[in-house]
Amino acid sequence: MNHIIQSVKGMHDYTPKKILIWQYIESILKRNLTSYNYQEIRFPIIERTELFKYGIGNITDIVEKEMYSFQDKKSNSLTLRPEGTIGCMRSCIKSGLLRKHSEQKLWYLGPMFRYEKPQFGRHRQFHQCGIESFGFLDPSIDFEIILLVQRILKNLNISRYVNLELNTIGSINDRMNYKKSLYLHFKKHEFLLDTDCKRRLYTNPLRILDSKNNAMTEIINTAPVLINFVSDDSLEHFEKLCKFLKKIKIPYSINYKLIRGLDYYNKTVFEWTSDKFTSKHAICAGGRYDYLSQSFGAPFIPAIGCAIGIERLILLLESLEKTWYPENFIDIFVIFSHKNIELYAIKLSENIRTAFPCRRVQVNFSNGNIKKQFKKANKLGARIVLLIGTIEVQNKTVLMKDLKFNTQKTFLIINVIQELKWFFEKYF
Repeated sequence: MNHIIQSVKGMHDYTPKKILIWQYIESILKRNLTSYNYQEIRFPIIERTELFKYGIGNITDIVEKEMYSFQDKKSNSLTLRPEGTIGCMRSCIKSGLLRKHSEQKLWYLGPMFRYEKPQFGRHRQFHQCGIESFGFLDPSIDFEIILLVQRILKNLNISRYVNLELNTIGSINDRMNYKKSLYLHFKKHEFLLDTDCKRRLYTNPLRILDSKNNAMTEIINTAPVLINFVSDDSLEHFEKLCKFLKKIKIPYSINYKLIRGLDYYNKTVFEWTSDKFTSKHAICAGGRYDYLSQSFGAPFIPAIGCAIGIERLILLLESLEKTWYPENFIDIFVIFSHKNIELYAIKLSENIRTAFPCRRVQVNFSNGNIKKQFKKANKLGARIVLLIGTIEVQNKTVLMKDLKFNTQKTFLIINVIQELKWFFEKYF
């Protein structure tokens, strides 16, 4: 029976203490996204399988190997979303958000699913914050998204531990010419290619560059470089972006091998990576996908977006031993000496919650020995304790003890809100 309560391989539980870091990250994400006037969008985690095949590309690792696909009761092929951009684009087209000349700045946050080997920083169910901008053709929007992510990383106090890498992969036509050159290069070495790469040689030679087979390293390193096939228009777009970044002094490096593993990208692509892990992991990655809308039969809609990996952020914060949770898990712990005072204590706690809706207030219902109740308050990480006993009820007072500094005072119950306000203003 023990196997029944085990979670599915590569999918993890997050207990309340772990959730604190999630809430910390999410609060910073939402605050910064609001600051740049991005609006939240929500769409299903299940889509038709063909949607991802059209959007991502049939000859990609995601579509070929990693999607969780299944048939429903009517034999429709459905897939748990492996990434968010495709579903976001579909949702916007269906809802009419992307009518001609429409501009949209959107974000979403939720789980994604990929059937790949679980390892450090790579789960089968993982979470991403997606940032998408539609209707903007100028590189200024590329710049804004980079500024936004950089600000998020700065607010998380981790910007110094990540590195921004940029590249331009040109237009679809640029990559078609590049693929022809790659085909000729790898064709000459076909006898050295593994089975998977031989298949990709005739379907999409660009994907050979993604090979993890160490025996392929030398052949890949001597392959033609994409930048030599990029059009003047894409180069001009990229140079303008780099000029913006230099003027505002955002550090970056150009990585001509950075292509991204999805077929819908064009022009600018980027990644923030960290060397704080045992192997290189992307914290955030994205790029332009100006032609994705046309894959779904919609008009041309210029677009750019990125995804921030929540689990990757958590791993980085934990490796740096950053404090992401409050020092105290309970702000106010209310205890009472006798059961007949319980309702009195509950009413007091409700008044406090009304006055301070963001404070964590807990009533100790398992009342008993006062000494044990104080011990419990310390164990739970409470900052202050409000004690109501028989004498306090008679005198209409309450005793407040600051567990951090071990000080206490007694005041009239009618002044509790005023006293707590003074306390929070001084210490929080």
